Amino acid sequence: MRILVVCGAGASSTFVAQRLRRAASDAGLDWDTAAGTEQTISAAFADLVLVGPHLADRVDAIRAASHALVAVLPDDVFADRDGIRTLAVARMALSSSKNDSPSTAKGTS
Repeated sequence: MRILVVCGAGASSTFVAQRLRRAASDAGLDWDTAAGTEQTISAAFADLVLVGPHLADRVDAIRAASHALVAVLPDDVFADRDGIRTLAVARMALSSSKNDSPSTAKGTS
């Protein structure tokens, strides 16, 4: 599973991606996480793009630029010091996409 965490400049998404990677590893998941910006989405290969809450108003453009499932992170994601809540958000987004039809799989937010 490849997950891209996106924020404005890439700094805060780096912390979220590192915490998510650690939480996924602790849960026995072989997930690759990376940080990026909105400009890196179209070139990135990811199964899931997690968007920082401050970019929620850009989610439609992000979905259009990505071939991956896209989900917006909650407002308090940066306080998730151990990555467990972020892991839960990612799992929920991935789980809901399996229950959606192919036409709505990218619509998670």
